[in-house]
Amino acid sequence: MDKKRVAIIGVTGSVGQEFVQSLNNHPWFEVTQIAASERSAGKKYLDAIRDPSGIVAWDVGGEIPEYIKEMTVKRIDELDVSQLDLVFSAVESEAARAIETKMAADVPVVSTSSAYRYEEVVPILIPGINDEQSDLLDVQKKNRNWKGWVAPLPNCTTTGLAITLKPLLEKYGAKKVMMTSMQAISGGGKSGVSAMGITDNILPYIPKEEGKVRIETRKILGKLVDGKIVDADIRVSCTCTRVPVIDGHTESVFVETSQKIDPLMAKETYNQYNLNSSVTGLPSAPAQYYAFHEDPTRPQPRMERTVGDGMTTTIGRVETEELFENGLKYMLFSHNKKMGSAKGAVLLAEMLYKKGKI
Repeated sequence: MDKKRVAIIGVTGSVGQEFVQSLNNHPWFEVTQIAASERSAGKKYLDAIRDPSGIVAWDVGGEIPEYIKEMTVKRIDELDVSQLDLVFSAVESEAARAIETKMAADVPVVSTSSAYRYEEVVPILIPGINDEQSDLLDVQKKNRNWKGWVAPLPNCTTTGLAITLKPLLEKYGAKKVMMTSMQAISGGGKSGVSAMGITDNILPYIPKEEGKVRIETRKILGKLVDGKIVDADIRVSCTCTRVPVIDGHTESVFVETSQKIDPLMAKETYNQYNLNSSVTGLPSAPAQYYAFHEDPTRPQPRMERTVGDGMTTTIGRVETEELFENGLKYMLFSHNKKMGSAKGAVLLAEMLYKKGKI
């Protein structure tokens, strides 16, 4: 089949570099144009990611794919949208909304930014969790008189929580959730986290993070009714912290359910979801969507971050929670730079392509 022609915007940043890696030798998508800031425009990609000392600032690890080294980085307004089928947006700044609005007028946009997450006609999509909400993209397209649409991923902290809650909500009626996150330093964005600030330390507050998790979780787990998302009737409380871990978010979760639940029932539910996952067979999908551990020492970031190439969500320390009449507590691990970022966005694009949206 002919590959879809895609562009990466924000290609020189850390998320853009993850897109470069995730799209290397992709069977469905071919990167034909790349764009970044004025500072990088006009340079070959390899030169654009060199710092002033000449060192290549490649954040992903491993080799830079050959396909992109000699590609010229364009200014965003130089992109030829008539020659594109899809845009991946890795713009980290406040400019994301204006850029994505301009692009979506002509071509679909899959984004890792928060610019459009909270719009009424914009679903926050996690492939394998709320695929049915993708029908709202057609409403968005029609309402805004666009040729394309914007499909954003959630905040990376929301990703693991929503993924693990979905089966419990569907089967047992989750009512209340309390979560404490232990988030990797790589989730700190472009400004990052200072080495002195995080060494031998835990940062107990991440600005705006908790509000994002509460809003996004309810929206993702909601239902599409008459062209609108009705938020899930679930109360979410969370404390988001930063810990000295390089990659991967760990979360401690307490869930109150409407019906009786225990660890064995939870295990069977997650195993069943693995068998029926809608993303099975997609190029970027893991062999197992969920990994369930009975070993109380799991999950651990250094052990889990390579499972399913960072696309598997790991669940462990699953116990009955006696604070609730019906309750469960567990730990989860979700890779913030894989499933929670660029590779998750590529998986989303694959799901939307399969559905005929691209």
